[in-house]
Parts: sequence; C-alpha cells; structure tokens
Amino acid sequence: MLLRIPQVLNPAQVQSIAASLHAAGPAWVDGRATAGYTGAPVKHNQQLAEGSAPARELGDQVLAALERHPLFISAALPNRVYPPLFNRYSGGMTFGNHVDGAVRLLGNGDKLRTDLSATLFLCDPADYDGGELVIEDSYGAHRIKLAAGDMVLYPAHSLHRVEPVTRGTRLASFFWIQSLVREDAQRTILFEMDQAIQRLNASQADEEARRSLVGCYHNLLRTWTLT
Repeated sequence: MLLRIPQVLNPAQVQSIAASLHAAGPAWVDGRATAGYTGAPVKHNQQLAEGSAPARELGDQVLAALERHPLFISAALPNRVYPPLFNRYSGGMTFGNHVDGAVRLLGNGDKLRTDLSATLFLCDPADYDGGELVIEDSYGAHRIKLAAGDMVLYPAHSLHRVEPVTRGTRLASFFWIQSLVREDAQRTILFEMDQAIQRLNASQADEEARRSLVGCYHNLLRTWTLT
C-alpha cells in the first residue's frame, strides 16, 4: 500500500524543524554513514548525524506528531518506529535505485524489522527543483513530491530513489516502521475496513451491523498480529 498522509506536521512545526535543521551546522554528515553496502555507492546526500542532539530532539517531535495522527496509526498499525532521521539534498545530490535493508539495528542492540518506509517532507516543493521520491511497484513508477508536513508511507521492500535536486534544498525526515501486521496485503485489508467503519460511524449507520464489523476487524487483527 502506497499512502499519502497529510498534515503530519502543521506549518508552525515544519518551520521550527526546518529552522533547526538549517542551523545544525557540523551535525550534518555524509549520508552514506547509514547506508548498506548496496545503497552506499548510489547515495549522495547529507544526513543529520544519527544519535546527535539535534537528531534526537527533532526525531522526538516527529514521533509525538505520529502518535496523534489517526491515519498513520490506522495504516501502519505500528509496533515500533525507528528513531526518525533527517536528510538534505542540494547541488545535484541524489540517491539512486535501492531497496531498504530488511532489519535495522537500534541503539540498545535490539533489531527492528522494516515493514514500512516513510518520508516526511519538510520544505515547500516550490523551493527546490527535482528531488522527487520515485517508488516503483507492479503499476509502474510513482513520482512523489509532497507539501511540507505531508508524509508518504510505502512498503519497505519497494525499489525507490530520489531524483537529483538541481535547485534549492530538499529537507526531509525518513524512518521505518515495524508493524503489528507483517504482510502488506493484510494491513491493506485492515486499513480499508477501518476506514469504512469510520465512515459508517459518521453516518450513524445500523448500529448492530457496525458492531459486527468492528468485531470482524479486531478478530482479523488478533489473527494476523505477530506479537
């Protein structure tokens, strides 16, 4: 499932985070620091040093916003979220075709399975040229360049790339989610069912039927949850 999640951050939050990123100075490092052996040769960007004070502070702000966003919770069914990272592209920087690694190592030594990838856009698309996130699936290539504060959620096994930024600077946060439900097809069924239930609730449809659907949703979730 490829899903746009609007307004994860409001304009004031975006402005505050972007200002902090612009002021981060020496905390910016070569983006290949966190790339795997297949991604490193095609990764040409800058990244806020993982574990640095700015990365931790800004990452906590993103996580707090995600916890309050019902569409993200409904779609991702998050079990654990990798601490958000931040990247910067300018002057022709790009990240060629790659697939994200299946497992990420957390700072405490635990491992996180990457079921979903997320990119949260942190600047106005009119402020830079290029920089589209291109995600390929069985329906072709999807070129994504969202408004500041909007996020795209997609299966981590997807082949994807970031096109060269030829003008301005592209700022974004990126991270991975280990879902309670591992299979993308199952998560999609649950997401569509949850969205339908919410619409039925809003229309005050038959209460008994709604209660039955809610029961079916939770029984499926109970069946498919891995933990």
